[in-house]
Amino acid sequence: FVMASSKELGIRRLHAVHFYVNSLDRMRRFWVEQLDFAFIAASTEAQVEQWAGRTEVYQANQVTYLMTEAVGTRGLAHGWLKRHPDGVGELIFEVDDVNQTFAVLESRGAAIVNDVETWERNGGSWRSFSITTAFGDTRFTFVQQSGFGDAAPQVTTFDSPKGGSNRFGIGHIDHVTSNFLSLAPLVLWCKNILGLEEYWGIEFHTKDHATVQTHTGSGLRSTVLWDPHSGVKFANNEPLRPYFDKSQIYTFVDDNFGPGVQHTAVTIADIVGTVDAMRKAGLEFMPTPGTYYDALPARLAESDIEIEEEMDVLRANQILVDGEGPGKYMLQIFAKDFAALFGDKNGGPFFLEIIQRKGDRGFGGGNFRALFESIEREQVAKGRI
Repeated sequence: FVMASSKELGIRRLHAVHFYVNSLDRMRRFWVEQLDFAFIAASTEAQVEQWAGRTEVYQANQVTYLMTEAVGTRGLAHGWLKRHPDGVGELIFEVDDVNQTFAVLESRGAAIVNDVETWERNGGSWRSFSITTAFGDTRFTFVQQSGFGDAAPQVTTFDSPKGGSNRFGIGHIDHVTSNFLSLAPLVLWCKNILGLEEYWGIEFHTKDHATVQTHTGSGLRSTVLWDPHSGVKFANNEPLRPYFDKSQIYTFVDDNFGPGVQHTAVTIADIVGTVDAMRKAGLEFMPTPGTYYDALPARLAESDIEIEEEMDVLRANQILVDGEGPGKYMLQIFAKDFAALFGDKNGGPFFLEIIQRKGDRGFGGGNFRALFESIEREQVAKGRI
Protein backbone atom coordinates (compact mmCIF):
# COMPACT_ATOMS: atom_id res chain seq x y z
CA PHE A 1 0.00 0.00 0.00
CA VAL A 2 1.35 3.41 -1.04
CA MET A 3 0.04 6.44 0.82
CA ALA A 4 -1.73 8.83 -1.55
CA SER A 5 -0.20 12.28 -1.88
CA SER A 6 -1.99 15.52 -2.68
CA LYS A 7 1.15 16.77 -4.45
CA GLU A 8 0.36 14.58 -7.46
CA LEU A 9 -2.92 16.45 -7.98
CA GLY A 10 -1.04 19.69 -8.57
CA ILE A 11 -3.62 21.92 -6.86
CA ARG A 12 -2.59 25.57 -7.00
CA ARG A 13 -5.48 27.17 -5.16
CA LEU A 14 -9.20 27.18 -4.49
CA HIS A 15 -10.32 29.12 -7.56
CA ALA A 16 -13.99 29.68 -6.64
CA VAL A 17 -16.90 28.55 -4.48
CA HIS A 18 -20.10 27.90 -6.44
CA PHE A 19 -23.50 28.29 -4.77
CA TYR A 20 -26.86 27.19 -6.12
CA VAL A 21 -29.46 29.68 -4.91
CA ASN A 22 -33.17 30.44 -5.01
CA SER A 23 -32.75 34.18 -5.53
CA LEU A 24 -29.89 36.04 -7.19
CA ASP A 25 -31.41 39.34 -6.10
CA ARG A 26 -30.95 38.69 -2.38
CA MET A 27 -27.47 37.24 -2.93
CA ARG A 28 -26.48 40.34 -4.84
CA ARG A 29 -27.76 42.53 -2.02
CA PHE A 30 -25.85 40.48 0.55
CA TRP A 31 -22.48 40.11 -1.20
CA VAL A 32 -22.30 43.31 -3.25
CA GLU A 33 -24.32 45.89 -1.33
CA GLN A 34 -23.58 44.74 2.23
CA LEU A 35 -20.13 43.12 1.97
CA ASP A 36 -18.87 45.31 -0.90
CA PHE A 37 -17.82 42.48 -3.23
CA ALA A 38 -17.37 43.53 -6.86
CA PHE A 39 -20.04 42.20 -9.25
CA ILE A 40 -17.68 41.19 -12.07
CA ALA A 41 -19.52 38.81 -14.41
CA ALA A 42 -22.86 37.28 -15.36
CA SER A 43 -24.36 34.81 -17.81
CA THR A 44 -25.41 36.03 -21.22
CA GLU A 45 -28.79 34.82 -22.46
CA ALA A 46 -27.01 32.27 -24.63
CA GLN A 47 -25.11 30.99 -21.60
CA VAL A 48 -28.32 30.84 -19.56
CA GLU A 49 -29.85 28.64 -22.25
CA GLN A 50 -26.77 26.41 -22.51
CA TRP A 51 -26.33 25.91 -18.76
CA ALA A 52 -30.00 26.05 -17.68
CA GLY A 53 -29.04 28.55 -15.02
CA ARG A 54 -28.34 32.24 -14.55
CA THR A 55 -24.96 32.82 -12.88
CA GLU A 56 -23.40 35.92 -11.35
CA VAL A 57 -19.85 36.27 -10.00
CA TYR A 58 -18.90 38.33 -6.94
CA GLN A 59 -15.25 38.91 -6.07
CA ALA A 60 -13.22 40.55 -3.30
CA ASN A 61 -9.46 40.28 -3.75
CA GLN A 62 -8.77 36.52 -4.03
CA VAL A 63 -12.26 35.43 -2.92
CA THR A 64 -14.50 34.46 -5.84
CA TYR A 65 -18.09 33.29 -5.37
CA LEU A 66 -20.33 32.08 -8.18
CA MET A 67 -24.10 32.19 -7.60
CA THR A 68 -26.40 30.23 -9.92
CA GLU A 69 -30.18 30.46 -9.99
CA ALA A 70 -31.99 27.67 -11.85
CA VAL A 71 -33.76 28.48 -15.11
CA GLY A 72 -36.18 25.76 -16.18
CA THR A 73 -36.20 22.20 -14.94
CA ARG A 74 -32.86 20.92 -16.19
CA GLY A 75 -29.32 21.63 -15.11
CA LEU A 76 -27.29 21.25 -11.92
CA ALA A 77 -28.86 24.22 -10.12
CA HIS A 78 -32.37 22.85 -10.55
CA GLY A 79 -31.27 19.41 -9.33
CA TRP A 80 -29.55 20.88 -6.27
CA LEU A 81 -32.46 23.11 -5.30
CA LYS A 82 -34.90 20.20 -5.55
CA ARG A 83 -32.92 18.51 -2.77
CA HIS A 84 -31.42 21.37 -0.74
CA PRO A 85 -31.85 25.01 0.26
CA ASP A 86 -29.30 27.58 -0.96
CA GLY A 87 -25.83 26.11 -0.55
CA VAL A 88 -22.40 25.26 -1.95
CA GLY A 89 -22.79 22.81 -4.81
CA GLU A 90 -19.28 23.02 -6.25
CA LEU A 91 -15.72 23.86 -5.26
CA ILE A 92 -13.46 24.78 -8.19
CA PHE A 93 -9.71 24.18 -7.91
CA GLU A 94 -7.05 25.45 -10.27
CA VAL A 95 -4.38 22.82 -11.05
CA ASP A 96 -1.03 22.71 -12.86
CA ASP A 97 -1.92 19.96 -15.34
CA VAL A 98 -5.56 18.89 -15.62
CA ASN A 99 -4.67 15.71 -17.55
CA GLN A 100 -2.36 14.58 -14.75
CA THR A 101 -4.98 15.43 -12.12
CA PHE A 102 -7.54 13.40 -14.07
CA ALA A 103 -5.20 10.40 -14.39
CA VAL A 104 -4.25 10.43 -10.70
CA LEU A 105 -7.85 10.67 -9.49
CA GLU A 106 -8.97 7.96 -11.90
CA SER A 107 -6.20 5.65 -10.67
CA ARG A 108 -7.36 6.20 -7.08
CA GLY A 109 -10.96 5.30 -7.83
CA ALA A 110 -12.54 8.75 -7.86
CA ALA A 111 -16.06 8.94 -9.28
CA ILE A 112 -15.36 11.11 -12.32
CA VAL A 113 -18.39 12.86 -13.80
CA ASN A 114 -17.00 13.78 -17.22
CA ASP A 115 -13.90 13.66 -19.38
CA VAL A 116 -11.75 16.77 -19.61
CA GLU A 117 -13.72 19.41 -21.50
CA THR A 118 -12.23 22.45 -23.23
CA TRP A 119 -13.57 25.98 -23.73
CA GLU A 120 -11.65 28.59 -25.71
CA ARG A 121 -12.26 32.29 -25.29
CA ASN A 122 -10.37 35.60 -25.44
CA GLY A 123 -7.37 33.82 -26.90
CA GLY A 124 -7.17 31.56 -23.86
CA SER A 125 -8.48 28.19 -22.73
CA TRP A 126 -10.33 26.53 -19.84
CA ARG A 127 -9.93 22.77 -19.48
CA SER A 128 -11.79 21.04 -16.65
CA PHE A 129 -13.55 17.97 -15.28
CA SER A 130 -15.61 17.23 -12.18
CA ILE A 131 -15.87 14.46 -9.60
CA THR A 132 -18.50 13.57 -7.05
CA THR A 133 -17.26 13.68 -3.48
CA ALA A 134 -17.88 12.60 0.10
CA PHE A 135 -18.96 16.23 0.80
CA GLY A 136 -22.63 15.41 0.29
CA ASP A 137 -23.84 16.62 -3.11
CA THR A 138 -20.95 19.10 -3.48
CA ARG A 139 -18.85 18.38 -6.54
CA PHE A 140 -15.18 19.21 -7.00
CA THR A 141 -14.12 20.65 -10.36
CA PHE A 142 -10.47 20.80 -11.40
CA VAL A 143 -9.45 23.37 -14.00
CA GLN A 144 -6.33 24.30 -15.92
CA GLN A 145 -6.78 27.69 -17.50
CA SER A 146 -4.59 30.17 -19.29
CA GLY A 147 -5.74 33.57 -20.46
CA PHE A 148 -9.39 32.54 -20.34
CA GLY A 149 -10.44 35.84 -18.81
CA ASP A 150 -13.67 34.62 -17.16
CA ALA A 151 -14.28 33.02 -13.76
CA ALA A 152 -16.08 30.06 -15.40
CA PRO A 153 -17.37 29.04 -18.84
CA GLN A 154 -20.98 29.91 -17.95
CA VAL A 155 -20.31 33.63 -17.45
CA THR A 156 -18.94 36.63 -19.35
CA THR A 157 -16.90 39.25 -17.51
CA PHE A 158 -18.10 42.86 -17.61
CA ASP A 159 -15.88 45.56 -19.11
CA SER A 160 -15.79 47.05 -15.60
CA PRO A 161 -17.16 45.74 -12.27
CA LYS A 162 -20.64 46.78 -11.19
CA GLY A 163 -20.34 48.12 -7.65
CA GLY A 164 -18.12 46.91 -4.86
CA SER A 165 -14.68 48.19 -3.87
CA ASN A 166 -13.77 45.71 -1.08
CA ARG A 167 -13.62 48.52 1.48
CA PHE A 168 -13.57 45.92 4.29
CA GLY A 169 -10.21 44.54 3.15
CA ILE A 170 -11.19 40.91 2.48
CA GLY A 171 -8.18 38.85 1.37
CA HIS A 172 -8.62 35.15 0.61
CA ILE A 173 -10.50 32.03 1.70
CA ASP A 174 -8.77 30.68 4.80
CA HIS A 175 -10.70 27.38 4.99
CA VAL A 176 -13.91 25.60 4.09
CA THR A 177 -15.92 23.95 6.91
CA SER A 178 -18.41 21.12 6.34
CA ASN A 179 -20.74 19.07 8.57
CA PHE A 180 -21.52 15.35 8.47
CA LEU A 181 -23.31 12.75 10.56
CA SER A 182 -20.34 10.41 10.14
CA LEU A 183 -16.84 11.85 9.77
CA ALA A 184 -14.75 8.70 9.20
CA PRO A 185 -15.87 8.07 5.57
CA LEU A 186 -15.10 11.69 4.68
CA VAL A 187 -11.64 11.55 6.27
CA LEU A 188 -10.81 8.29 4.50
CA TRP A 189 -12.03 9.68 1.17
CA CYS A 190 -9.93 12.83 1.57
CA LYS A 191 -6.83 10.81 2.40
CA ASN A 192 -7.24 8.00 -0.13
CA ILE A 193 -8.63 9.96 -3.09
CA LEU A 194 -7.21 13.47 -2.63
CA GLY A 195 -4.15 12.54 -0.58
CA LEU A 196 -4.89 15.19 2.06
CA GLU A 197 -3.15 15.16 5.45
CA GLU A 198 -4.54 15.71 8.94
CA TYR A 199 -3.80 19.21 10.20
CA TRP A 200 -5.74 19.75 13.45
CA GLY A 201 -8.51 18.19 15.51
CA ILE A 202 -10.71 18.64 18.58
CA GLU A 203 -13.72 17.18 20.34
CA PHE A 204 -15.81 18.53 23.19
CA HIS A 205 -19.26 18.56 24.71
CA THR A 206 -21.05 21.65 26.01
CA LYS A 207 -22.51 19.73 28.97
CA ASP A 208 -18.98 19.73 30.40
CA HIS A 209 -19.18 23.47 31.02
CA ALA A 210 -22.96 23.93 31.17
CA THR A 211 -22.87 27.38 29.58
CA VAL A 212 -26.16 26.64 27.85
CA GLN A 213 -28.58 25.94 30.69
CA THR A 214 -31.78 25.30 28.77
CA HIS A 215 -31.02 21.75 27.66
CA THR A 216 -28.64 18.89 28.26
CA GLY A 217 -25.84 20.00 25.93
CA SER A 218 -24.37 18.66 22.71
CA GLY A 219 -20.98 18.11 21.20
CA LEU A 220 -18.82 17.73 18.13
CA ARG A 221 -15.73 16.00 16.83
CA SER A 222 -13.71 17.95 14.27
CA THR A 223 -10.88 16.97 11.94
CA VAL A 224 -9.09 19.49 9.73
CA LEU A 225 -7.44 18.16 6.58
CA TRP A 226 -5.21 20.07 4.22
CA ASP A 227 -3.14 20.05 1.07
CA PRO A 228 0.25 21.26 2.31
CA HIS A 229 1.34 22.17 -1.23
CA SER A 230 -1.44 24.67 -1.94
CA GLY A 231 -2.46 25.42 1.64
CA VAL A 232 -6.13 24.57 0.96
CA LYS A 233 -7.80 23.51 4.24
CA PHE A 234 -11.02 21.66 4.99
CA ALA A 235 -12.45 21.67 8.53
CA ASN A 236 -14.98 18.86 9.05
CA ASN A 237 -17.38 18.16 11.93
CA GLU A 238 -19.64 15.38 13.19
CA PRO A 239 -21.99 15.31 16.23
CA LEU A 240 -20.67 13.82 19.46
CA ARG A 241 -22.69 11.74 21.90
CA PRO A 242 -24.52 11.97 24.23
CA TYR A 243 -27.55 13.78 22.76
CA PHE A 244 -26.21 13.12 19.27
CA ASP A 245 -29.35 14.37 17.53
CA LYS A 246 -29.40 17.57 19.61
CA SER A 247 -26.03 18.71 18.27
CA GLN A 248 -25.95 21.81 16.09
CA ILE A 249 -23.98 19.69 13.60
CA TYR A 250 -26.93 17.32 13.38
CA THR A 251 -29.30 20.27 13.03
CA PHE A 252 -27.24 21.67 10.13
CA VAL A 253 -27.44 18.35 8.28
CA ASP A 254 -31.18 18.26 8.97
CA ASP A 255 -31.70 21.83 7.70
CA ASN A 256 -29.47 21.24 4.67
CA PHE A 257 -31.20 17.93 3.85
CA GLY A 258 -27.83 16.22 3.91
CA PRO A 259 -24.16 16.86 4.72
CA GLY A 260 -22.41 19.78 3.10
CA VAL A 261 -20.47 23.01 3.42
CA GLN A 262 -21.42 24.92 6.60
CA HIS A 263 -19.26 28.00 6.10
CA THR A 264 -16.31 29.53 4.33
CA ALA A 265 -13.85 31.63 6.32
CA VAL A 266 -12.48 34.75 4.64
CA THR A 267 -9.48 36.68 5.91
CA ILE A 268 -9.73 40.38 6.67
CA ALA A 269 -7.01 42.95 7.18
CA ASP A 270 -8.46 44.73 10.23
CA ILE A 271 -11.38 42.96 11.89
CA VAL A 272 -11.69 45.41 14.78
CA GLY A 273 -11.80 48.38 12.45
CA THR A 274 -14.37 46.92 10.07
CA VAL A 275 -16.87 44.75 11.99
CA ASP A 276 -18.82 47.79 13.18
CA ALA A 277 -18.96 49.08 9.58
CA MET A 278 -20.21 45.66 8.45
CA ARG A 279 -22.97 45.83 11.05
CA LYS A 280 -23.94 49.29 9.82
CA ALA A 281 -24.11 47.83 6.30
CA GLY A 282 -26.71 45.36 7.59
CA LEU A 283 -24.67 42.22 8.32
CA GLU A 284 -25.86 40.41 11.45
CA PHE A 285 -23.44 38.29 13.50
CA MET A 286 -23.83 35.40 15.94
CA PRO A 287 -24.17 36.85 19.46
CA THR A 288 -21.43 36.25 22.01
CA PRO A 289 -22.37 36.43 25.71
CA GLY A 290 -20.59 38.69 28.16
CA THR A 291 -19.42 35.63 30.11
CA TYR A 292 -17.09 34.80 27.19
CA TYR A 293 -15.21 38.07 27.78
CA ASP A 294 -15.33 37.67 31.55
CA ALA A 295 -13.38 34.41 31.18
CA LEU A 296 -11.18 35.50 28.26
CA PRO A 297 -8.29 37.20 30.18
CA ALA A 298 -7.68 34.08 32.27
CA ARG A 299 -7.87 31.82 29.21
CA LEU A 300 -5.36 33.95 27.32
CA ALA A 301 -3.04 34.14 30.34
CA GLU A 302 -3.14 30.35 30.67
CA SER A 303 -1.87 30.09 27.08
CA ASP A 304 0.63 32.92 27.61
CA ILE A 305 -1.02 35.00 24.87
CA GLU A 306 -0.81 38.78 24.88
CA ILE A 307 -3.11 40.64 22.52
CA GLU A 308 -2.85 44.16 21.11
CA GLU A 309 -6.57 44.85 21.17
CA GLU A 310 -8.46 46.37 24.10
CA MET A 311 -10.77 43.90 25.84
CA ASP A 312 -13.67 46.35 26.00
CA VAL A 313 -13.40 46.93 22.24
CA LEU A 314 -13.55 43.19 21.57
CA ARG A 315 -16.51 42.86 23.92
CA ALA A 316 -18.35 45.75 22.29
CA ASN A 317 -17.85 44.21 18.83
CA GLN A 318 -18.35 40.60 20.06
CA ILE A 319 -15.11 39.48 18.40
CA LEU A 320 -13.69 36.11 19.48
CA VAL A 321 -10.00 35.56 20.34
CA ASP A 322 -7.95 32.39 20.41
CA GLY A 323 -4.35 31.32 19.90
CA GLU A 324 -1.68 28.68 20.06
CA GLY A 325 0.92 30.40 22.18
CA PRO A 326 3.01 33.52 22.86
CA GLY A 327 2.69 36.09 20.11
CA LYS A 328 0.33 33.94 18.07
CA TYR A 329 -3.39 34.47 18.09
CA MET A 330 -6.36 35.11 15.82
CA LEU A 331 -9.57 37.12 15.85
CA GLN A 332 -12.86 35.72 14.52
CA ILE A 333 -16.53 36.49 14.16
CA PHE A 334 -19.35 34.50 12.54
CA ALA A 335 -22.30 35.91 10.62
CA LYS A 336 -25.79 34.51 11.09
CA ASP A 337 -26.78 31.89 8.55
CA PHE A 338 -28.60 32.71 5.33
CA ALA A 339 -31.92 31.36 6.61
CA ALA A 340 -31.79 33.88 9.49
CA LEU A 341 -30.42 36.75 7.41
CA PHE A 342 -33.03 36.31 4.68
CA GLY A 343 -35.90 35.29 6.97
CA ASP A 344 -36.43 32.22 4.77
CA LYS A 345 -35.60 28.59 5.57
CA ASN A 346 -34.77 28.10 1.86
CA GLY A 347 -31.86 30.46 2.47
CA GLY A 348 -30.23 27.46 4.14
CA PRO A 349 -27.85 27.02 7.07
CA PHE A 350 -24.68 28.30 5.34
CA PHE A 351 -22.90 31.23 7.03
CA LEU A 352 -19.76 33.33 6.64
CA GLU A 353 -16.80 33.50 9.00
CA ILE A 354 -14.53 36.54 9.18
CA ILE A 355 -11.01 35.84 10.46
CA GLN A 356 -7.84 37.83 11.06
CA ARG A 357 -4.75 35.77 11.81
CA LYS A 358 -1.94 37.22 13.88
CA GLY A 359 0.59 34.43 13.69
CA ASP A 360 -1.81 31.66 14.70
CA ARG A 361 -2.28 28.84 12.17
CA GLY A 362 -4.83 26.76 14.06
CA PHE A 363 -8.60 26.78 14.43
CA GLY A 364 -9.09 27.88 18.01
CA GLY A 365 -10.46 25.23 20.35
CA GLY A 366 -11.92 27.83 22.67
CA ASN A 367 -13.60 29.62 19.78
CA PHE A 368 -14.96 26.37 18.39
CA ARG A 369 -16.80 25.98 21.67
CA ALA A 370 -17.92 29.61 21.66
CA LEU A 371 -19.27 29.33 18.11
CA PHE A 372 -20.93 26.03 18.92
CA GLU A 373 -22.67 27.53 21.92
CA SER A 374 -23.69 30.66 19.98
CA ILE A 375 -25.43 28.49 17.40
CA GLU A 376 -27.03 26.49 20.21
CA ARG A 377 -28.44 29.67 21.75
CA GLU A 378 -29.95 30.60 18.38
CA GLN A 379 -31.47 27.13 18.05
CA VAL A 380 -32.84 27.21 21.60
CA ALA A 381 -34.43 30.58 20.84
CA LYS A 382 -36.06 29.05 17.76
CA GLY A 383 -37.27 26.00 19.71
CA ARG A 384 -35.04 23.68 17.68
CA ILE A 385 -33.36 22.14 20.75
